[in-house]
Parts: sequence; structure tokens; C-alpha cells
Amino acid sequence: MSLPSSPSLARGGKVGTEVVQASVDQKMTSMKHLVLNLGDPTLRERSLAELSQEVLRIYPALSPPTLTSAASTRVCNVIALFQCIASRPETRSPFIEADIPLYLYPFLHTVDKAQPFEQLRLATLGVIGALVKDENTEATEYVLQCETIPLCLNIMEMGNEPSKTVSTFILLKVLLSEVGLKQCCDTRGPFYAIAFALQKRVDSPDERPSARLLKCIIRCYLRLFDHRRGRAVLKTSLPGVLRNGTFNGYLMGDPSAQECLQKLLAAFHRCNGNTIVP
Repeated sequence: MSLPSSPSLARGGKVGTEVVQASVDQKMTSMKHLVLNLGDPTLRERSLAELSQEVLRIYPALSPPTLTSAASTRVCNVIALFQCIASRPETRSPFIEADIPLYLYPFLHTVDKAQPFEQLRLATLGVIGALVKDENTEATEYVLQCETIPLCLNIMEMGNEPSKTVSTFILLKVLLSEVGLKQCCDTRGPFYAIAFALQKRVDSPDERPSARLLKCIIRCYLRLFDHRRGRAVLKTSLPGVLRNGTFNGYLMGDPSAQECLQKLLAAFHRCNGNTIVP
């Protein structure tokens, strides 16, 4: 026979729940104030610093990997605010000067494939993507200095499809800037690592890229042909699956992607002294 619950215990449980909820509400109110303060230039720096503390609190959960979904979601909400700041021209430079993105880079070093970690990596990639989406020279140089490209190449290898796509988008945006193309194709740059990562994504028979990811990959290859080193290497090593029509049907519904592929093939044939037969 079950014993009746104690009224005092029941009341205690209710009080405990109310205390926890009050704490959550207080934190949410504090967060809202910090967000509002971002619009005030005199309070922005302090607000960014306090928001960064939210990020620092979960570092201990990265290794060993004990990150919970709730903690990941809470930090991702903060990172979403950072993405908004990174995407706005008037706040991008102060954001970079304060080195706020560096607080997020430990998340890109994680390799755990559990959902809380994938969510965290994707949110962080969203911030970097927002920084470079306009091919801004300052943002591109900052991203290159932070060794972002090797991290993106690693995520292109082990991440889920959304993370792979955003990582490749970041690579593309870096390559589309003149400073990014030059540094990536420099003799000391990550050119061969980039070429290998791109090839692996299209050559894998067990994991075909999505149409969106494939378009980013094609555009990366096309941009590499704009550099003499890229032309010299890719004229003999452009993946055969991009040349033999493997993806023609795959791109049928995306005329823009089809056009990019045709431009890539034209660049390839020009480098080899050939012409494309219509």
C-alpha cells in the first residue's frame, strides 16, 4: 500500500519549483536588458562582455563532453544575438575589435556528434558566416588570422549536412575576397587541404552532397580557377564526377547551379586548351 504524500513535502516541492522558475525569469529579464543595451553605444561594450560570460559558463561541459540540450540551447540563443551583431555593418567592426568571435572558437574544436554539440557548432558557424557574407576585407582578414579555414575543412569532413554547408559557404566567401583567395592559394596557405576537402565531398559514393552544398563546392572550384596556382593544379585534378555529367540530373531544378557548373567546365577546358562541344 502506498503511503500518502506529506503536505509539507508537497508544499516544499512547489516552493522549489517556484524558486527555480523565478530564477529563470530573472535571467531572461537580465538577458533582455543586455540585448536592449546593445543598441546604446555607451553600454554596448559592457553588454557584450556580460553576454560573453554566458558563453564561458559552458566551457567545462565541452571536455569531457557533458553538454546538455538545455545548456546548448541557452548559449545558442546568445550566439544568435552575436550573429545579428556580426551581420550589421555598423556593429561588425566593434564586434571584431572586441574579439568576441574568439569566445566561440572552442565550440568549433569539438568533435562530439551529439545534437547539443552539433547545434553549438552550427550556431557558431552562423556568426562567422555573418561576418564574411559581404566579403568585407576586415572581416575576411580577421577570420583568416583566427585559423578558421582549417576548422571549417574539418567540419566539412565530420559535421552534419547543415554544418558542412555553412562551413563551405564560409570557405566560398573567404575565397571570393581578393585577400582570401591570395592567402588560401599562397605557397604557405591551405590550398591543398582545401582542394582535398572539396574533392572528398563530391567523390564520396556513400554521401552525396545536397544540391545547396554542391553549388557552394562548384563555386569554390570556380573561384580557385581565378588564381594561377588553382589553375595549374586543378586543370589535371578537377574531380571526374564534376566533368562526366554525374550531377547533371541532380542540379536539374537549379538553373543557377547548372550555370556555375558550366562555367567551371569552361574554365577547366580553357586551361587544357580545349573547347566544349555544345
